[in-house]
Amino acid sequence: MNNKTAVVLMNLGGPDTLDSVYGFLRNLFNDPAILNLPGPFRNILSYIIAKKRTPLAKEIYKQIGGSSPILTETISQAKELEKFLDSENIKVFVSMRYWHPFSSETIRLINKWRPSRVLIIPLYPQFSTTTTGSSIDDWTKNSKLFSNKVQTRIVCCYPIDKLFISAHLSLIKKELSQIKEKNTVRLIFSAHGLPESIIKKGDPYAWQVQETVKSIINNLNLDEENWVLSYQSKVTPVKWLEPSTEYEIIRASKDKKKVIIIPIAFVSEHSETLVELDKEYYDLAISKGITYYKRVPALGIQNQFIKCLAEIIRNNLNNFSDNLDINSSNGIRLCPTSFKNCRVKGI
Repeated sequence: MNNKTAVVLMNLGGPDTLDSVYGFLRNLFNDPAILNLPGPFRNILSYIIAKKRTPLAKEIYKQIGGSSPILTETISQAKELEKFLDSENIKVFVSMRYWHPFSSETIRLINKWRPSRVLIIPLYPQFSTTTTGSSIDDWTKNSKLFSNKVQTRIVCCYPIDKLFISAHLSLIKKELSQIKEKNTVRLIFSAHGLPESIIKKGDPYAWQVQETVKSIINNLNLDEENWVLSYQSKVTPVKWLEPSTEYEIIRASKDKKKVIIIPIAFVSEHSETLVELDKEYYDLAISKGITYYKRVPALGIQNQFIKCLAEIIRNNLNNFSDNLDINSSNGIRLCPTSFKNCRVKGI
């Protein structure tokens, strides 16, 4: 058995042209983790939703060059990670859930390199059945495509990893340094929202996001009135996680606060940051009288974040077994037992 390890960075994916917007949306809404319906009904409904949303989505992508930057950004992260690890026995691959390269395409690339081990790291720091869970299921389904036996280990999440928190703190403190009176500012930690029904079924996403924010706030000298966690990107009429980011921007305007937005669940730039946060919410803030609105960049290839991923890899290299193994970056289950959809066994 060789010592080669293929590291797979998993992400959402995004349309690479305007013509691929419909296909991307169809794949997204045809995922049972997104629309929990019997196959035939989900297939029909995903067609209807994708068809309806495509024109609006195209207008959004036109504002950022006609495509999603998520693949380019993820490839950059993979290259920086390889450079940081500096090992001929570790190669970093990229796998997307709803657009190319799909897991099946990535596995075929890995086959050509013929590693003995595969380590999967999602670029979703906080676990959800709708993101990491769906990607793991899709990968497992396609793992039969491996041409040789490989040991596989999955890191499900890293919401309170020290280097992950440190990376956020570095970027946040840089923005805060521009403000003399800290009591005049409100940090709005904005995470992608989810329907409450998913959380009630035992999804730990909201809890993990809260833990991330707590870990950051514990390292900042801010009063409670100077920060808040909110959720963005609601797309259906059912009840979603609250408060919404729009609501918190309006509340900040009433409280005469400067606003700094932190994308707390996104580690790369895409339409939710470049359009929703930078344009739509900026316009909302200005219309409500907010005179100071800044957005902290996504982590991207920030040095401490790349170091975070590298340390996760190094810590996992000697912990492979013949059975599929799933754990947090800490090597233990982080979630309380009440979250039955956490994929990590034990406590």
